[in-house]
Amino acid sequence: MHEMGIAMEIIEIASQSIPEALKGAKVHSVRLKIGKLTAVVAESLRFCFDIVSRDTPLNGAVLCIEETPVVARCQECAGEWTLESPSFSCPACGSGKLMLISGRELDIEAIEIEDEDDAHANGGK
Repeated sequence: MHEMGIAMEIIEIASQSIPEALKGAKVHSVRLKIGKLTAVVAESLRFCFDIVSRDTPLNGAVLCIEETPVVARCQECAGEWTLESPSFSCPACGSGKLMLISGRELDIEAIEIEDEDDAHANGGK
């Protein structure tokens, strides 16, 4: 299950991204963009994240996952399309000279940190 390793990397990157002035702050959410070709199972990643985030500033944080489709561009006719099946030829001209534009990414898009005003408004929770 490579989701455990990915969850551990997310925790490390997000923890290191917290500004020094906010080191005691709680992370509210982490927004990810994950391409379909990464073969990451979102629910497995969430499960692993919940486990490895214990005893970290990300404990209780929500993973917001946006799955990006596999999009290709033909290098012959410059046509672009979303691949729905493993057919890797241009639907317009039949060329096999393709460039993948999206579908392989695994990016942290944003980390939302709860500020002290939010914590006090929620009773310190």
